[in-house]
Amino acid sequence: MGAWLMHPLAKPAVFVAALLPFAWLFYGALTNSLGANPAEYLIRSTGDWALRFLCITLAVTPVRVVTGTAALARFRRMLGLFVYFYVVLHLLSYSWFDMGFDVGDIIKDIIKRPFILVGFAAFLLLTPLAATSFNRAIKALGAKRWQTLHKLVYVIAGLGILHFFWMRSGKNDYAEVAIYAVILAVLLGWRFVRYLRGRRTAS
Repeated sequence: MGAWLMHPLAKPAVFVAALLPFAWLFYGALTNSLGANPAEYLIRSTGDWALRFLCITLAVTPVRVVTGTAALARFRRMLGLFVYFYVVLHLLSYSWFDMGFDVGDIIKDIIKRPFILVGFAAFLLLTPLAATSFNRAIKALGAKRWQTLHKLVYVIAGLGILHFFWMRSGKNDYAEVAIYAVILAVLLGWRFVRYLRGRRTAS
């Protein structure tokens, strides 16, 4: 598996695979096959894919360490950028289809509805992570500052789950929220345990 992951075509293949959900939604919008409420379908689907890619991105390091597949690390940055890509699509879908790009109404809605405020806060925190996911930014910030900044992903994960929870609370439907919460709790818990072990070893 490690040899395949180092193949020159591996990254393009993952890139194309990560674009497939977008391609499917775009095709559905063009052919008017997104159901009775296509606007809601697009908003929900882009949000779901943002959470899925967040889980996939956070899973890269644990899987790499547990399996000893070092080559997985080369996909983490690209997958992280796809988290941002689908978050931006989620925000655009809401701003366009729900609010008609009325900035005043969008601001009022963000302030008025807690789940939108939390989601927007997650987007704001994710933006500097996406903007500094390049080698020049890492060199400019320095490795230590860059690592500290990118620990915001843990806060973003929590805000993403809270956003999803509050959004689903209106319908009392928490089953899917619980699945994502458990997955993210396991992935972040693994990091915390590893951090504690590292401190014990160092001391």
